[in-house]
Amino acid sequence: MLIWFVVLYLLFSVGIGIYASTRVHNSKDFVVAGRNLPLPIVTATVFATWFGAETVLGISATFVKEGLGGVVADPFGASMCLIIAGLFFAPLLYRMNLLTIGDFYRARYSPLVELIMTLCIMISYLGWVAAQVTALGLVFNVISDGAITQQTGMIIGLSIVLAYTMFGGMWSVALLDFVQMTVIMVAMLSIAVLVGGDAGGAGNVVSHAQASGKLQLFPSGGYEVWIPFVGAALTMMLGSIPQQDVFQRMTSAKDEKTAVRGSVLGGVLYFAFAFVPMFLAYSATLIDPKVFDELIKTDSQMVLPNLILHYTPLAAQVLFFGALLSAIMSTASATLLAPSVMFTENILKHLVLKHMSDRQLLRTMRLIVLTFGGFVLWFAMHSELSIFKMVENAYKITLVGAFVPLAFGLYWKRADTQGALLSIVMGLATWLLMENLYDGNIWPPQLVGLLMSIAGMLIGSLAPNMMRRRHASHLRQPSP
Repeated sequence: MLIWFVVLYLLFSVGIGIYASTRVHNSKDFVVAGRNLPLPIVTATVFATWFGAETVLGISATFVKEGLGGVVADPFGASMCLIIAGLFFAPLLYRMNLLTIGDFYRARYSPLVELIMTLCIMISYLGWVAAQVTALGLVFNVISDGAITQQTGMIIGLSIVLAYTMFGGMWSVALLDFVQMTVIMVAMLSIAVLVGGDAGGAGNVVSHAQASGKLQLFPSGGYEVWIPFVGAALTMMLGSIPQQDVFQRMTSAKDEKTAVRGSVLGGVLYFAFAFVPMFLAYSATLIDPKVFDELIKTDSQMVLPNLILHYTPLAAQVLFFGALLSAIMSTASATLLAPSVMFTENILKHLVLKHMSDRQLLRTMRLIVLTFGGFVLWFAMHSELSIFKMVENAYKITLVGAFVPLAFGLYWKRADTQGALLSIVMGLATWLLMENLYDGNIWPPQLVGLLMSIAGMLIGSLAPNMMRRRHASHLRQPSP
């Protein structure tokens, strides 16, 4: 019965995607939904895109092992990213009327900066989308009781997501996100009431978690624990801002105020609901300590699926797996669309096929979505990282390479192309060297990369100007 309910839900999702494709008439409709989305849809698409596999399976698994201190990157850093992006980046970027975040780097700096940033941002999406594909395979494997292998489940799940994303683009993503946000909220709250009751009530779960130290967010100790803590928080808090999916949601809004409010509300909702899977996973350890304590040691990502399958009625199973599929598919569709759009717009159109018509551009975008999906599937099948780690690692490259040129480009008039290029080189080079050569566990490589990226921007933008002024001053001095 469970798998048939899942099949019906998937068919319903594809149907919405096909309906959404009727609204796509040009590349602007495909990428930013014609900049027509109202506040409820913008809020829903911000929330649903971020509430993915890592939130339901990854964060909950990490929380039961490490407590709140282990999930500082997500949801704390992730939700702050959306709020910061809405308050400080959405107004300025919305007014520029751009199609992709890569367009900003070209307009503010140069085509070379655009190319490098587009490649960096595209690479960062591999891990994020792969995490969703991995989770889809896991879900199909679980609900079929092993009849569908995880790899086959990945292929089935990705094919469904590709079907509606390729045709409906941002319209498909936005409409489905609104439906999926509703499913997620209703399902997660209903199951929390049911499971919490079995665990002795919400108060008992929270007090037990507090007594075991799971609710301690801040580390105790000196700089050796605080520096990694700050590095983890900043990775998603700042590294997620220069991402095409965040940019698309802000610029798909019908006006600037809607872009700001939708991002902030989406971030607040995400932060609140991210605690529900953590609550459910910890409740499992109280319902059956022996079984779930052992599972935490072997495969903590399976705590929630096993709890729902073996300790709740069919109705709760349908709600949970419907919500889980909603979370995964909404994130997967958005993160497939974003890098594909960037590659088409910022590399093919501006650097290779410069005279494409809008119809050719739209057709190419759809083809690239399919191609990128193939790369993601390969990566997901060969990666040994957990879902949580795949997502966390995805933002390191944008933190050290893309954030500083974006932030300084918007808020510092002296930022120039030389500064941006030196910032990118110093940030990426330092991060890569430390990832491969640094054996310590105090300084996170991405945090050092961020600091060097800031230094590169300041040196690259200020030093040439200072040298020119000094040279001009020397020329004005009278000869003896």
